[in-house]
Amino acid sequence: MPKINGNEIRPGNVLEHNGGLWAAVKVDHVKPGKGGAFAQVELRNLRNGSKDNVRFRSADKVERVRLEQKDQQFLYEQDGMLVFMDAETYEQIELPAEILGDRRPFLQDGMTIVVEFYDSEALNATLPQKVTCKVVETEPVVKGQTAANSFKPAVLDNGVKVMVPPFVGQDEDIVVNTETMEYAERA
Repeated sequence: MPKINGNEIRPGNVLEHNGGLWAAVKVDHVKPGKGGAFAQVELRNLRNGSKDNVRFRSADKVERVRLEQKDQQFLYEQDGMLVFMDAETYEQIELPAEILGDRRPFLQDGMTIVVEFYDSEALNATLPQKVTCKVVETEPVVKGQTAANSFKPAVLDNGVKVMVPPFVGQDEDIVVNTETMEYAERA
């Protein structure tokens, strides 16, 4: 695995540190008036989710890990485990539902997601950036209400509450950004 200097760490990099796999969440490059420059890195453990703040000097060497990304198709959920199938090899894997966190409701039958593997261990799962959902409940459309930046609450078919523009009515399909969990556009 390639070793990189402490000042080359970027957000999103996966590092091997203290015997574990850590993802760099936030990186601040600090150049104090006295002493050498360093990178203040907020790390998240990929196996147990714990966080740590570490200082890396530019002379420090750290292992950068490359994760293999594979497309996996969602089949079903059973006993808190999500079952996925590799579209190429037809192998099935089970991942805990917690791997998606609060984005779990956006997972739909047959949806293809990206799972990141280290050797054969699945560490992370990413939903598509945009998902289409149906509005189940919202206030009725009010004519003439076209003021900029006015949004109203809506409940989606998966139970998630989002804010939508006033022109969106009940039983309409909308596109939701799964990263920000906000309304993106009409479907």
